[in-house]
Amino acid sequence: MKLFKRNTDVLEVTISNRTIIRVVGLVVTAFILLLAVRQAAHALTLIVIAFFLALALNAPVHRVANLIPGKRKGNRTLATTLSFLVVVLFLGTVIASLVPLLVKQTSSLVDALPGLISDLRDTDTSVGRFVEKYQLESQVDNISEQAATFGTNVANGAISTVGKVGGGIVSTLTVLVITFMMLIEGPKWISVARRLTPDDKEAHLESLARSMYKVIKGYVNGQVILAFFAAVLILPVFIIMNVSYPFALVFVVFICGLIPMVGHSIGAMISTLVALFTSPLAAIVVLGYYILYQQIENYAVQPKVQSNSTNMSPLLVFVSVVIGVNFSGLLGGLLAIPVAGCLRIVLLDYLFRKNLLSKKESIDLEIVKETDLPDPKEI
Repeated sequence: MKLFKRNTDVLEVTISNRTIIRVVGLVVTAFILLLAVRQAAHALTLIVIAFFLALALNAPVHRVANLIPGKRKGNRTLATTLSFLVVVLFLGTVIASLVPLLVKQTSSLVDALPGLISDLRDTDTSVGRFVEKYQLESQVDNISEQAATFGTNVANGAISTVGKVGGGIVSTLTVLVITFMMLIEGPKWISVARRLTPDDKEAHLESLARSMYKVIKGYVNGQVILAFFAAVLILPVFIIMNVSYPFALVFVVFICGLIPMVGHSIGAMISTLVALFTSPLAAIVVLGYYILYQQIENYAVQPKVQSNSTNMSPLLVFVSVVIGVNFSGLLGGLLAIPVAGCLRIVLLDYLFRKNLLSKKESIDLEIVKETDLPDPKEI
C-alpha cells in the first residue's frame, strides 16, 4: 500500500497475510489469557500466597530435616509433614478455644437485650432517669424496634458468616496443601531450572535468584519479628483488663500482625470486640492501646525493620505497601514489599550490566551468602 509520496518516489509497505493473521492471533490469544486470568483470579491468588509461604518456610523445613535422627535424617518429606502437623494442631487449638467464647458471648448479649431495654424505660433506675431528663424516649423506642429484629439479623448474619468462614477454611486448606507440595518438590524444580539454563548465564541468573530469595526471607523474618513483639506487648493489657482467653487472642494478634500496615487494624477489631464482652472500659483501653501502637509501628518501626531485612529504604517500603494495597487490597499489601525488593534487584542488575551503575554503587546487590539458597543435593 502507498503511505506517502515525495517527488517521484513512492514508498510501499507490503504486509503479508501471514503477518496479519499472526498479529490478530496474538491479540486474540492475549484477550483469552486475560479472561482466563480473571476467571482464575482466586485460584492464582492462592497459588501466589502458597509460593511465598513455601519460600519463607524453606529454611525452617531444611533445619528440621537436618535435626531428624537416624536414617531419616535429611528427609524433606518427613520434615515438612512434622512442621505442618505442629502448625495445624496449634491453629486447631486456638480456633477451638475462640469459637465457643464468641458463640457464648453473642448468645448472652441477645438474652440480655430485653433487660437492657427495660432498664432504659424504667424511671427508677439511673439510666431511666437520664433518658427521661434529656427526653430520649424516641431514641429508646428506635432501639427497642431494632432489638426486636436483632435476633433475626443475628441468625441471618450467622448463616452468612458460616458460609464465609467455610470458604475461608477451604481456601486456607488449599494454600496449606499447595505449600506442602511446593516444599517437597521445590528442590527438584531448582535442579530442572539449572539444567535448562545455558551454561554462560547460569551463574548470573543463580546470583539473581539467590538475591531475591534473600529479600523474601528477610521480609518474612522481619514481619514475624514485628508480629511477635506486637503479640507479646498486648498480652499485659489483656491480663490487666481481665479480657477472656488472653492467650488465644495473643495468637490472633500475632497472625494479623503478619500482614503489613493493615494487619493490626484487623487484630484491633477482633480484640476490641472480644474485650467489649468483658466491659466497655476494657474495649476502650484495648482499642486505645492498638491505635497508639499501630501508629508507632506503621510509621516508625516497620519501615525501618523491613528496610534493614530487605535492604530497601524506609520510603521505598512504605510507598510499596501503599501502592500494593491500592492495587490489590490485602493481598497487594502483603506481597508489595517482597515484590518491590525483587524488582529493585533486577533493576540494579540491569543498570550495572548496561554500565549505567558502577560496581561500588551497586555493591548492595551482593546481599546473599552462598548458603542462603539450599543446594538440592543437600536436601
